Amino acid sequence: MSESTEEPGPREPSLDEQIAAYQREFRDLDPQVEQVVSALGRLNRRMNVAYGRQVAALGISNAEWEVLKTLVLSGAPYRLGPGELAKRLGLTPAAMTHRIDRMAGEGLVTRDRDENNRVRVIVELTDEGRTKWLEAMRMASDFEEDLLQDLSGGERGVLGELLVRLLRRVEHAQPDAGGRLTDLD
Repeated sequence: MSESTEEPGPREPSLDEQIAAYQREFRDLDPQVEQVVSALGRLNRRMNVAYGRQVAALGISNAEWEVLKTLVLSGAPYRLGPGELAKRLGLTPAAMTHRIDRMAGEGLVTRDRDENNRVRVIVELTDEGRTKWLEAMRMASDFEEDLLQDLSGGERGVLGELLVRLLRRVEHAQPDAGGRLTDLD
C-alpha cells in the first residue's frame, strides 16, 4: 500500500515579490502603503484560519462562534431577539433563523417567547454555549499571546492604537461595510 502525499498548493509570493510585481504593473504604487495593507490582509486571513480551526476543535463553526460572541457582548443575561442578532451580525432574518435552529438543537442557545410580549422571541445563551465561548476565548488568548510575543508592552500599545486609527478611518469612509459600527466604543 502506498502512502498518499498531498502536494502543496502554489506558493504565495512573498510581500516583497508581490509589491515588486505591483510596482512593475502600476508605477504609482506607494510600496510602504502596499506593504502595510498587504501584510494586514495576509495576517487577517491567517488569523481567521487559526480561529476557525480552534472553534472547529470545540465542535462549533465560525458562524456559531459569532452568535455566542454577540450574546456575550450583549451582557448578562446574554439574550437578544433574533432580529437584533441578525442586525448585529449583518445577516438576513432567514439566515439568522437557520443558525438559531441549529444552535438550539446543539444546546448552545435556547429560543423562548418573551414573557412580557408573547409575540417576541428571545434567544438566550445556555451554560453549554457559555462554556464553548469561554474555551474558545482561552484558545484564542493563547494564540494571540503567542502571536504578539516578540512585541514589548509599549509596542503592543502603539500597534493597537495605530490599528484602531486605521479601523476608524475605514469605518468612517465605509460605514456600511462591517455591519457593526460600535465594536470599539
